[in-house]
Amino acid sequence: MHDEPNDHLVRAGAFSVEEREAVYRAIRTRRDVRDQFLPDPLPEDLITRLLQAAHSAPSVGFMQPWNFLVVRDVARREAVWRAFAKANEEAAGMFAGEQRDSYMRLKLEGIRKAPLGICVTCDPTRGGPVVLGRTHNPRMDSYSTVCAVQNLWLAARAEGVGVGWVSIFNQADLRAVLGIPDHVEVIGWFCLGYVDRLYDQPELALKGWRQRLPIEELVFDEVWGTPRRTDMT
Repeated sequence: MHDEPNDHLVRAGAFSVEEREAVYRAIRTRRDVRDQFLPDPLPEDLITRLLQAAHSAPSVGFMQPWNFLVVRDVARREAVWRAFAKANEEAAGMFAGEQRDSYMRLKLEGIRKAPLGICVTCDPTRGGPVVLGRTHNPRMDSYSTVCAVQNLWLAARAEGVGVGWVSIFNQADLRAVLGIPDHVEVIGWFCLGYVDRLYDQPELALKGWRQRLPIEELVFDEVWGTPRRTDMT
């Protein structure tokens, strides 16, 4: 639990303790699901809520560069899987020795098993040639789209829906399967469905691929490399 705000401080629209804890719980327990999907279809009203959550994300210059391609068709999802399998074989060759063996043991079957796929894209032309806030960093449209992804993911966690992010694709292959224009960036393919379980830790940590880094190593005070002070009053 988190402390209640001090009575003398004004916080616009602050949540109650219970509401805040629900938000933090969704963040802590969100998982990238790779294989545990159930075949049960997701109700349309639930899908709509998830998409609305994604569309409520912040975006630089309010350009809202995202699109969401909702894919249920089994044959189309199989074509997406073939595009993934091609890239996954290429990816496996980039690792060596035991790490390659560990990579090949990871189960990445969500594209086939999940009843729903959503391809999230970013259209860099949506806000015109000059976008407020993107004038000095052309990647801000992509970053904005990833905020929409996070919104969708956390909303799905609150709804008891598993999500898996598939990023192992050649963009041209996915564009060909889904008819995506050449100028539009593919952010990722997301597998959605009910799951029979969620791991209590990230799957890659449980399977020994990588462990979560201590936050103390990642937060600096004022300038790069200066450890954060936690004893300030």
